[in-house]
Amino acid sequence: MKLLTTGATGKLGSKVVEALLELIPARDLVVSVRNPEKADDLREKGVEVRRGDFDYPETLAEAFTGIDRLLIISTDGDNETRIQQHKNAVEAAKNQGVKFIAYTSIANASESSNLMAPPHKATEAAIIATGIPYAFLRNNWYLENEISSIQGVMAGADWVTSAGDGKVGWALQKDYAEAAARVLTGEGHAFRVYELSGPLLTQEAFATHLGHVLNKDVTVNQVSDETYAEIMRNVGVPEAALPIVVGIQQSIRAGTLAVESNDFEKVLGRPVTPTEEAIRHVVAQLS
Repeated sequence: MKLLTTGATGKLGSKVVEALLELIPARDLVVSVRNPEKADDLREKGVEVRRGDFDYPETLAEAFTGIDRLLIISTDGDNETRIQQHKNAVEAAKNQGVKFIAYTSIANASESSNLMAPPHKATEAAIIATGIPYAFLRNNWYLENEISSIQGVMAGADWVTSAGDGKVGWALQKDYAEAAARVLTGEGHAFRVYELSGPLLTQEAFATHLGHVLNKDVTVNQVSDETYAEIMRNVGVPEAALPIVVGIQQSIRAGTLAVESNDFEKVLGRPVTPTEEAIRHVVAQLS
């Protein structure tokens, strides 16, 4: 049986590959990447590397040939671009006879008003329409998304947010990656939706955990969206990205990530990495 993951050289994808190689022989794994020359290390481990560019459907058709089980890792970019890219991948999977598709989605994708939800809602619908057995991995929020804020606190800044009391289910990418690997290699996951989330925490609760790890008091500065945008502008966030970073805060404030679930434990067979341990892991990488 041949298994393939897309995006294998990305931040999440590289961790998925690591997790997969702990579960299956390298000869059973194929990876699809936009730039194969960046995957020489995987080739050296015995993994087959194929070119697959979500903007060029013909490359996906070639990449997915002979693949039994596929993990589609969602791409980056604006919503319209991502919807088309994901559609290309789903069509290629269908045309090449893939027998199972796992897809990295977002919390409560089919109902969510989150700024980032439209591509995931569209992709889930497209996968369902193929009739191919699937598993939707509705990843809540990567703790690594907060690296710049954590670095700011480490340098003496406040934890700045406009997310109010909205809750987030932060977890490490390596936990999300292991979950994806276990679903891709395991049985009993067909037509399943997994809401993968760490403990739901407010910004204040997260900052308290961060303070424990750093052994310092962390002040949370709750500001307006306008002030948040100005602060982000001043720290170098590009003007074009400001609506996105503010929109994420708005989406959190609206409760779009407050989806409580124990699916992580079901899939992993263990509890998700505790919050302070997870923060400590990230901080160690920054030190």
